[in-house]
Order: sequence, then structure tokens, then C-alpha cells
Amino acid sequence: MNTPFRGALLKSPVALAAAVLMAALTPGLAHADTQSELLQELRALKARVAELEKKVADQAAQPAPAAQPGMTTEQLQDFNRIAVKAEALEDARDMAGFKGLKVSGYMDPTYIYNRLQHRGGFQFLNNVSDDGYNYDNSYFGAAVIDFTKETDGGSRWRLTLAPNRGVGTVFNGESPVHEASVSIPLTDLQTRFIAGQIPDWSGYEYLQPTLNKLITHNLLFDFTLPTAYTGAGLEVASGKWLTKAMVANVNTSKRPSGNTAPALAYRVDYAKGEFQGFGFAGVHGRLPNFSEAITTSSLTELVDASGTGLGIYSASQDVVAQKDSLANLFEFDAYFIRGDWTVQGQLSYGQQRKAAITPDPVTGELRDAEWYGLSTLVAYKFEPRLEGTVRYDYLNNRKNGGGLLGYTAADNRNGIGPGDQNGDGVIDSGDDANRGVNRQALSFGLSYLFNLNTTFKVEYRLDRASAAIFEDVRLGGYKKTNQLFGASVLVSF
Repeated sequence: MNTPFRGALLKSPVALAAAVLMAALTPGLAHADTQSELLQELRALKARVAELEKKVADQAAQPAPAAQPGMTTEQLQDFNRIAVKAEALEDARDMAGFKGLKVSGYMDPTYIYNRLQHRGGFQFLNNVSDDGYNYDNSYFGAAVIDFTKETDGGSRWRLTLAPNRGVGTVFNGESPVHEASVSIPLTDLQTRFIAGQIPDWSGYEYLQPTLNKLITHNLLFDFTLPTAYTGAGLEVASGKWLTKAMVANVNTSKRPSGNTAPALAYRVDYAKGEFQGFGFAGVHGRLPNFSEAITTSSLTELVDASGTGLGIYSASQDVVAQKDSLANLFEFDAYFIRGDWTVQGQLSYGQQRKAAITPDPVTGELRDAEWYGLSTLVAYKFEPRLEGTVRYDYLNNRKNGGGLLGYTAADNRNGIGPGDQNGDGVIDSGDDANRGVNRQALSFGLSYLFNLNTTFKVEYRLDRASAAIFEDVRLGGYKKTNQLFGASVLVSF
């Protein structure tokens, strides 16, 4: 049958299927009694074809169904509920200010034995201002918690609390604040405005024990570097270079009356490659000087057995005021860290006006202090968890009876100032008060990483001076050498 209706049926897949169906029904149609019955059946078939074509068109107009995640209906419902809860938690976190907030901290209960001080025991949370800052009582034995927050705009906020053991306690005596600083991006994230109270950044050794291999610090860290800066400045990162500079008060949160000129403090680091780099730092300006504040009535001159003055003066403990005097400090440090080996080193030079320990023997005028020194450290990992460390320090402090940053009086515990140079067992008129002792220290240490958060450390340290200056508090007299043993457990998170 070649009719126009048949041609229409062949124009679509549905019509083609209908034509096949009609061809299959042809024998039945041939048996129809009348022509009208045949026409009725054809009309009904045509209507059915039209209905099928409409369904196909409707389905084609609908979007493709989403791909199934391979979960049951109940699993998909649970997943949707979890997604809603996660979004709610994120909103609550943002509302509470916890986004970008990180909390970390550490504790390091420490045991120290000092032979000539005749003292051995644990040191933990003791107030450094009660005993003074000493090489056997620096920043170890602390409990520290650190809060850092970074906003969506890239600004950073930091508050580190270290009760009795932070830089705030060292120069303030009461403050538990170790660091309180802000860092604000200016033109981009690599150029930042920094301000607040920031611990000193000089040298290869860090203040916190989590970044140090030994328990004690080197001689340069303890006696020639500033404690902290309070001020404002810039931090600029450019490729392999990182530069920080501040106009700041040094070792004080508020300058005394009569002092208006802040100091310039800076540090520049260069990462030469993956394993090595170097840096240098400096401070130039007026720094605290307790010698300038000492009057005749607040000085005590040491005398020998006959009562003869020695020309060596020690400051009274109740002297708390100080003036500032011009100082220039500079240090260079470098490192090489690769595989099991770590090598670090530092050279330092410093001077401060009218900060020497011994006044001029003729005029009584205060004189300038000047010093220089070096420190080097080598560490090797015998196995991934066990590391051995050796450190050697040398400090030349001979000029004008000695005198270091913050140490303007004789100190027979740390070995600063004139000593027993003629070997008679006492510091008397037979010794040269104008010649300070030079200091050395040799340390050996082991550290064992017990787990990701716990490290055990032990250290043996031998301190030596060019003349007998370490006081033997039990037997009396002075010695050229002293020994120290330390052990600590460091737990951090």
C-alpha cells in the first residue's frame, strides 16, 4: 500500500513502528466487512501514533536526570542532612571568630645541676625576675600557649603567653606576655606592616625549646643579644629574601623620662637553596644602660682583706632606674641542613657607650663596653629519632673590665667582669680591674623523639673563663671552670 498516509508514518521512528504494526494487522484488515470499519481502524491507529509522538517530544524537552551517586534513598537523605549540618557548623565557627584561629603550645619541665652553685633540682615556671637571667636559668622550664589568627584579608594576630618564663618577665618582671603582635598586608601579602611586642630575631638559635636541639642557649644568645622589641615596622618577602625592620624600644615596653629616640632593629634572611642559607641582624640606637643610672651611693666597691679598694664596683640590688646610651649590635649567622647533618654558626659584635663594668681608674668616668664572639653547632641523627649535638661558644669581653648588653656590673655566676687573674684564690688589688675575662662554653647533648609530640633531652655543658671568676658558693673562692648537667621532657601540640 503506497499511500500519503504511509509516507507520513515513515517520517519518524514512532511512525515507522506504527507502520510495522499496521503491516502485521493487514491480514486482519482484509477480513473487515466494510470499507467504513477499515477507515475507523486507520483513524484509531493514527490517533495512537500522534499520542506516542507527543510523549516522545515531551521527554526530549525535559532536562537529563542527575547522575545517581550510587547510594540508596536513605543514604542520600543522610548525606543531605550531613551537608546541612556541616554548613551550619561553618556558619557557627565564623560567627564565633574561630575561622583562621590556631592554638598551639608546649611544656618542658627541666632538671638542672650547677656544680659551683651547689644547686640541683627541677626548674618549672619559676619567675626569672626573682633570680635574674642567667645561662642556667634562661627560658627553659616553661608552659607556653600560643594563639594565632588570620583573617580573610590576610591580617595576622598573635598572642603568646609564657607566665614567669617569657621575654615580658625578663624585662618587665611581671608580664606573662611573651609576644603580642599584628601583621597587616599592605600592597600585597608579601609586604606587611608589623607592630607590637616581638621577641628578638637575631642569631641562629631560637628562644623556644621546640626549635632548639639543646636545653641551654649559647653565650651570644644569653649575653649579647636584645630580649625583645616594642614598636612598628615592615616585613617584606621577595623571592629568596625576607627582610624585617622596626623602629622600636629595645628591652622595654615604655621608655623612661628623658629618652625620646627609639632604636632601629632589622633582620635579613636569604634562603640560598633547599638546604642552606644565611642571615644578618642589627640594632642601632639608644638602649637601656643601668651603669648610667648608678650613682656613687648605689655602687659598692670591692675591697681585699686589708680593706684596700680594688676599683671593681657592683651595683646595689635596689637600683631599678636606668638611662639609655648609644649601642651598635651586629651579627651574621648561617646554616646547612641536609639529611642527618645540621651545621649552624654565628658571629657577633657589639658596643655600648658608658656600659663597661670598670670606671676609669683616674677620673672615675664610665667607659664604653665592647665585645665580640662566635658560636657554632653541629648535629647528627644516629637514627631518625635519636640526634647528637655539639656546640662551642667563644666570647671576648676583655675591654674596660668587661661589660655586655644588660650586664654592667661584675657577675660571678655567669662569669662576666674582672676575675682572679693572679691565681691567689681571691679577687683583690693584685688583679687588673681593667681587664675582663673571656668566656668559652662547650656543650654535648642528646635528644630522643619519643613520639610526634614528645622529646627527651639531656645536656652536659662545660663553661670556662680566662681567669677564675665562677664563685664556688659551698667552698668559697673562685674557679676558672664550671660544669652543668640538664635534662628535660618537651611536650608540644
